[in-house]
Amino acid sequence: MPAHPSLETSEENLWMKLGWHPSAHQMSQFNNLQSLLRDWNARINLTRLVEGDDYWIAQIFDSLWPLRRELADPSKRRRCIDVGTGGGFPGLAIAIAMPGAELTLVDSVKRKTHAVGAMARELGLSSRVHVRNERIEQTGQNPSFRGHFDLAMARAVGSAPVVAEYLIPLLNSSGEALLFRGLWRSKDEEELVAAISALNAYLCCIQPMNLPEDRGIRHVVRLKSKGICPDVFPRPIGTPAKCPLGVQPLESLS
Repeated sequence: MPAHPSLETSEENLWMKLGWHPSAHQMSQFNNLQSLLRDWNARINLTRLVEGDDYWIAQIFDSLWPLRRELADPSKRRRCIDVGTGGGFPGLAIAIAMPGAELTLVDSVKRKTHAVGAMARELGLSSRVHVRNERIEQTGQNPSFRGHFDLAMARAVGSAPVVAEYLIPLLNSSGEALLFRGLWRSKDEEELVAAISALNAYLCCIQPMNLPEDRGIRHVVRLKSKGICPDVFPRPIGTPAKCPLGVQPLESLS
């Protein structure tokens, strides 16, 4: 197995743009993760982004750049949750890059959580990576997880108001929600701000990133709680997506 990725773009430029460089052990884990994804993709459809820049830029880099702030101190103890982890991203990439982090990876598709759990074990991450097969509305109302996390994140899960309702109830008093987004418009911000007022949260910042090799524009939206999130959120399974906050009249939520 090669010690370094066969990137179409320069490896050093990739890490330089990220502002972080993996150790030899972490590079081995990233390479092993790519091999494991290939093996599992032969059995179930986890992701099409497995080879070359599809893997190193669209998976690894795109999972890590929103956490450039945290990567400045990767060994710090953090409790993190990846909502809608799918094939294990961004959660598995973060677990490799941030050895101080404890990750909970949640997805409602059992075949995916089975594969992700198996990959975590093969990578030697099972002591820090815990995989749950359930709907996030259930996780958010579970006293063991509600108000528990330093970082709650979701990538390609739903509209910003919907994702905010999934993530905000999971945060501890100093925690942050990270919404991984693609294009971001003023209308998106307006809808999100209207939604998070009900969640007792506020918008911290929106950070853009142009992915290497003209892979497109990305944004990370960071949210924080003003105080305790009302108990009604997240609402029952399916309701956040059907009736997003900022659209559904608040008086009908009681």
